[in-house]
Amino acid sequence: MQKTARTVVIHETGGPEVLKIEDRPLRDPGPGEVVIRHHACGLNFIDVYQRSGLYPLDLPHALGMEAAGVIEAVGEGVTHLQPGQRAAYAAMPPGAYCEARVMPAAQVCPLPGGISFETAAAMMLKGLTVEYLFHRTTPLKRGDTVLFHAAAGGVGLIACQWAKSEGIKLIGTAGTDDKCRLAMFNGATHCINYRTEDFESRVAEITGGKGVDVVMDSVGADTFNGSLNCLKPLGMMISFGNASGPVPLFDIGILAKKGSLKITRPTLFTHIADHSVCQAMARRLFNKVTGAEVKIHIDQRFALDEVAEAHRALEARKTTGSTILLP
Repeated sequence: MQKTARTVVIHETGGPEVLKIEDRPLRDPGPGEVVIRHHACGLNFIDVYQRSGLYPLDLPHALGMEAAGVIEAVGEGVTHLQPGQRAAYAAMPPGAYCEARVMPAAQVCPLPGGISFETAAAMMLKGLTVEYLFHRTTPLKRGDTVLFHAAAGGVGLIACQWAKSEGIKLIGTAGTDDKCRLAMFNGATHCINYRTEDFESRVAEITGGKGVDVVMDSVGADTFNGSLNCLKPLGMMISFGNASGPVPLFDIGILAKKGSLKITRPTLFTHIADHSVCQAMARRLFNKVTGAEVKIHIDQRFALDEVAEAHRALEARKTTGSTILLP
């Protein structure tokens, strides 16, 4: 086993220029840990939040939340993984932008043979997020209507297909006509170009003034108030990201005025903290992919050395689907 691994590290918060590549020691795994050598790593907005300081880390710190590769060694007490086994994960602590790492084993998942390393690295965080949005946050049933912002992004394209596979009507939003067409091709019932149309009035038109059952919003500040206005009475607002900045403080009484609305701010890592729940969520995701109900779109690939360029593309909204780094 190699004793060092090239790893992306930040010593200060800031723009993409703070991303540095270092050779870091690679130790033997301790109890409950594994060593995994990566074949592909995923890129997500949470990485940007951590790099910028919106989600603070103790510095210096490695970045990256998901990857796929081969288990090289297992520590005492690890029974669900073996050396030589293919595996993938989306998990704390950050540190997935690297050639190999030692990490807790509980959230590392055996990877079925029918799913490539690149596909797995592109889908674990995004796909597990969609799993909890549709199955663990609020009851959803066939025929319900969901408003999903950023529908042509990595999470969004999975959500469009997931909704279609379960008979849920998904109204998407995106920033260009091409992105809207992509969302529609992947199963969105409608898609609104928020740069040329007012999404609130279009949702009202599409739903006959009734509103939607659930809003799934990863954009944050720019869409929050409009999202609340799109909900029907007793509807659920799921705020699960801050791509445009954090949601500003608001008077909770507005939820009563707008129809006894509900709101939640979940995170993936709360859902996957339990080993058995995490593995069950991964199996559902894998089944969606191997059963061809969900296809993972990898629209950008960057070498590990190009990680700053990858971050710039993501922040500039120049990406569609998923983006991966290749160690």
